[in-house]
Amino acid sequence: MLKALDLFIYIINILIIGRIILSFIIRDLRNPLLRFVYNLTEPLLAPFRELLNKLPFSTGMFDFSPILAILFLDILRSIVFNILV
Repeated sequence: MLKALDLFIYIINILIIGRIILSFIIRDLRNPLLRFVYNLTEPLLAPFRELLNKLPFSTGMFDFSPILAILFLDILRSIVFNILV
């Protein structure tokens, strides 16, 4: 079970990093690959983006939600592994 959870979080992290890279390479949001990656990662990133928008300071044109999501997943993985092991 722990291996499956670790693999799942690893795949999500790869998708988030892929989304970051693709956003610099492909500008057309109609691209099927970009839409696929966006559709998979947006449900995870949207809450972090909303949280960042509520902060009293502006992050400008940079979207830090992928960084927060990756940090959150890493912390979650560590907590679950410490509880179950």
